[in-house]
Amino acid sequence: MPIRDSLIPEYEMELKNTRKMLERVPFEKGEWKPHPKSMSLERLATHVAEIPHWLTDAITTDELDFAKGFVKNKVADKEQLLKLFDDSASRAMEELKKVSDETFLEKWSLRNGDHIYFTMPKIIVARNLAMNHLYHHRAQLSVYLRLLDVPVPGMYGPSADDK
Repeated sequence: MPIRDSLIPEYEMELKNTRKMLERVPFEKGEWKPHPKSMSLERLATHVAEIPHWLTDAITTDELDFAKGFVKNKVADKEQLLKLFDDSASRAMEELKKVSDETFLEKWSLRNGDHIYFTMPKIIVARNLAMNHLYHHRAQLSVYLRLLDVPVPGMYGPSADDK
C-alpha cells in the first residue's frame, strides 16, 4: 500500500474538523489574545487556515527558505479565512492523492538563508510540520474559543457544547 493511502483518510477527517473550528471564529474579536505572548485570534485562525499549504510545499518542493520572502497570509473577515482554508486544503489533498513513496522519501529542508533548521524525509515533514502542526494549532484555537465563550465544535465526538 502506498504511504499516501494511510494518510488520506486521516487528513480528510481532520480537514473537515478544522473547517468546523474555523467556522466558529468570531472575527470581530480578531485582535484578542489570551496572553501578551500569544498570537491574536485572527493570526492564529489565519495560521490554521494556511497550514495545509505546508503539506503542499512539503510534497512539491525541496525546501522552505524564510529568507526568500515568506509572507504570512492576512485575511479581513471570516469569508476570506474560510476561502484561504478551502483553497489550501483542496490543493494539499490534490497533492497528497498523487504523491509517490519515492517522493515521500526525498529530503526536504527548512531554512533561513544559510541557517538550516532541519533536513529530513518529506514524509516526516508532512506528518510533523504539516499534519501534526495543524492539529496542534487547531487545539489552541479551541481554547481561544472556549475562553471567548464561543461554542466549541466536537472533533472526535461531541463537545461539552453539543446538544
